[in-house]
Amino acid sequence: MGETEAKAEFPFDINPMYEGERVRKSGMYVELGGVNKPGFELVLFEPDPAKINDGEVTLIGPDIEDIEEGGLYAYAMIYRVSGEELEKDLEAVIERRDHEYQGYIQGYMHLNQRAEIWVRISKEAVKKGLKSLKQIGEATISLFKAELPFIEKMDATYITDEETVIQKLEEANQIYEARDVRSRGLHDEDVDEFYQCSLCQSFAPTNVCVVTPDRTALCGAMSWFDSRAAARVDPEGPNASIPKGECIDPIGGEYTGVNEAAVKLSSGEYDSIKLHSFLEKPHTSCGCFEVAGFYIPEVDGIGWVHRGSKVSETPIGLPFSTVAGSVGGGKQVKGFLGIGIQYFYSPKFIQYDGGWRRVVWMASDLKERVGDAIPEEMKDLIATENNAKDIEELSEFLKSVNHPVVNGVTREVDGTRITEGWTKKEEEVAPAAVVAAAAPVGEGLAQVPITQVMGSEAPLKLIFKDANISIGKLIIKRKGEK
Repeated sequence: MGETEAKAEFPFDINPMYEGERVRKSGMYVELGGVNKPGFELVLFEPDPAKINDGEVTLIGPDIEDIEEGGLYAYAMIYRVSGEELEKDLEAVIERRDHEYQGYIQGYMHLNQRAEIWVRISKEAVKKGLKSLKQIGEATISLFKAELPFIEKMDATYITDEETVIQKLEEANQIYEARDVRSRGLHDEDVDEFYQCSLCQSFAPTNVCVVTPDRTALCGAMSWFDSRAAARVDPEGPNASIPKGECIDPIGGEYTGVNEAAVKLSSGEYDSIKLHSFLEKPHTSCGCFEVAGFYIPEVDGIGWVHRGSKVSETPIGLPFSTVAGSVGGGKQVKGFLGIGIQYFYSPKFIQYDGGWRRVVWMASDLKERVGDAIPEEMKDLIATENNAKDIEELSEFLKSVNHPVVNGVTREVDGTRITEGWTKKEEEVAPAAVVAAAAPVGEGLAQVPITQVMGSEAPLKLIFKDANISIGKLIIKRKGEK
């Protein structure tokens, strides 16, 4: 659909140039979904086209004209599609494109996916004549049918009534889970090719999203099966095959084909990726990832917090938003990592770094959500905000439960001891402290800080929050030492 045609049909422009546009709080008329209210998007395949009212949008709940300016509302978008070339396996593929196509609408910000959607409508869009969510739905359907001609008929139901959204969300979660379970039986070594996804490159231009059987897309919406189906029906779309090539590192998950794709997709910014590593050549992180991981050098372990978590701060003193800001935008940052929730269920989950044996902290709501993915012997050893709110409390907790990081982690996949632990007495630790140079958080180039106690009565503690610091060399000596 061209921009001129869009202006004639709708009171807003429709153009790919608006993809990635942000609606700030000061310019927001209404927020739908997000961290404050429930929300989701779902595509359902309907084999009988006669059951679809093509182009029709049904709204359940208050419309734009009825809502309070500046308000927060629940939001659900349910689409039904049919077509001779369509099949159930394409539901997730079409669903993920909602993020792309709705991003074309000026004044309408769409972020994330599945049950994590976050939508804002600008005051300017309402001022120009946007009066109903039905207009958004009609424009979205037009875009889907124009861009994906194998969709022959499509209708939509938009919901802003919170009680109904919550009810329908339970059904949607069951569908998401069924899709995810299907993909868990296939592994990287069982296939000859992986898939790329460039959907997020409009706002993360160097992101290299590699989807494998053991590593779903960072957004969580695209499995290996979904990506394969997308590549077949839309060869010119964001999903394309990546030949595996030679396996350089079977534990880290490094392949020559992936490295070649990294160079191409990042325009030369990155040349190598280990798919199952956290600290060495980690996968890049876009901005739609479901979970953010962070390295905690004081305990030599890894923590995790997810988007939408009710936990305000992690043990390192930063909420999800700040952690995500350090790594998002398509960066490869040692010490931070964005993943999809299904990656927790992979037997290759950060196996290069010790897998679950290296996990020391999780937000309680995330730990509960993926509880069946955590090995039984580790469940009581991983702290939450209920056990540890800062580094000191975390350290004491880990010692009290004898977490593997305390005495040293042995990698289960090959029996290699990869950490030495930190149970030595303070006087046995070298009296030195090294703090790696840290770039501004906004630039996402933060290096992993490395600290050691000073051999004094208490360890040296340096805390930098939202700091804009560049350190070439830092030398710390004992008092009186030349």
